[in-house]
Amino acid sequence: MLQVPTHPDDFEPRAVRPTRWYGHLYVQVLIAIAAGVLIGHFAPATGEALKPLGDAFVKLVKMVIAPVIFLTIVSGIAGMRDLASVGRVAAKAFAYFLFFSTLALIVGLIVANVVRPGAGLNIDPASLDTAKVAEYAAKAHETTITGFLTAMIPDTFLSAFTQANVLQVLVVAILFGVALSTTGMRGARVLDVVDDIAVVFFRLVAIVMKVAPIGAFGAMAFTVGKYGLGSLVNLAQLVATFYLTSALFVVVVLGVVARLCGFSILRLIAYLKTELLMVLGTSSSESALPALIEKMERAGCPKSVVGLVVPTGYSFNLDGTNIYMTLASLFIAQACNVHLTFGQQAMLLGVAMLSSKGAAGVTGAGFITLAATLSIVPTVPVAGMALILGVDRFMSECRSLTNFIGNAVATVVVSRWEGTLDRGALDAALANRGEPATQAA
Repeated sequence: MLQVPTHPDDFEPRAVRPTRWYGHLYVQVLIAIAAGVLIGHFAPATGEALKPLGDAFVKLVKMVIAPVIFLTIVSGIAGMRDLASVGRVAAKAFAYFLFFSTLALIVGLIVANVVRPGAGLNIDPASLDTAKVAEYAAKAHETTITGFLTAMIPDTFLSAFTQANVLQVLVVAILFGVALSTTGMRGARVLDVVDDIAVVFFRLVAIVMKVAPIGAFGAMAFTVGKYGLGSLVNLAQLVATFYLTSALFVVVVLGVVARLCGFSILRLIAYLKTELLMVLGTSSSESALPALIEKMERAGCPKSVVGLVVPTGYSFNLDGTNIYMTLASLFIAQACNVHLTFGQQAMLLGVAMLSSKGAAGVTGAGFITLAATLSIVPTVPVAGMALILGVDRFMSECRSLTNFIGNAVATVVVSRWEGTLDRGALDAALANRGEPATQAA
């Protein structure tokens, strides 16, 4: 009897013609970003009007983030069977996060003291318009350590998904995965269903990614149209210092970590080029979270490690945000002629370490956590945030890019520490042999 294949994987792959240069998603996103910059610069009103395109794409991605994280974590934990290994992976991940988050804060502090980008501005805090930063300051006051921890627990099982809270989804997924792994054969049957649903959702992610160029175009056109390229001129030294510091942190610090683990940071960046361009275009690392999960699994990192490290890293491993926190704080202090002693800078670093936890990978979160830090450290005037509000959007892109790369490196490192990294798959992916060809439109 003739069997008709019913699953896409059952079909024999046809010979695929080489994809033309314009058929690659990263090229399309790059062209869209450039077009958005031109529209925003030469037709600012039109650029601002295109904001809904970027917002709609980010909403599409957020629509699938919660189920993708849930399915990935549940499948990973339930598939491990050994619950002790779950705790071991989590402990290693948090040890990594704590060390490199602190290191990023220290790097920002050192660079700010050496370069002194705010020196010479001689700003009187009383002369600043604080109305624009009042909203951020209010949100910062609402954020406390106790509130953050209790907010990780959802009101109901389903509310974790409806509120789009990544940490709540993480808690629910871990508990469900642990329960599933201890339920025997019935749990195994449910796990099979979870794995099948995960395949469908990752296919949905691939469909959503098709419109990434449109989202990047709209978001970039709005950013340049509203804030203008000229807004960079006044604070160019701060922006340049931040970008250079973040680049050095990625290439030098994370590059050394990558080399010690046997892979190249530059090859990893090249492997994630499409996702990085998406982050650049939308100023949000969340826009590429589902794709990062899929690509890290394809690069040889086990699902159990990816499921734990990537979602938690989005709240606890924010290298770019941490560099920004100390660098921006000292910039404001220098601009307002506020001298900070070594002890006060150490206190600033400690407060920033706590307030940065839980900052989501979305636009504006870094500014809110900066407000939270300065409100606790009275020596630096919160009103000084008005100085950098105009260019924060441009620095948000760099924060998101650095955070994204840091989480990708953390995933590989923890996988290697666990001894579960598939080196062959990693080498193939970084050599661009593990990425399926993209069909030209």
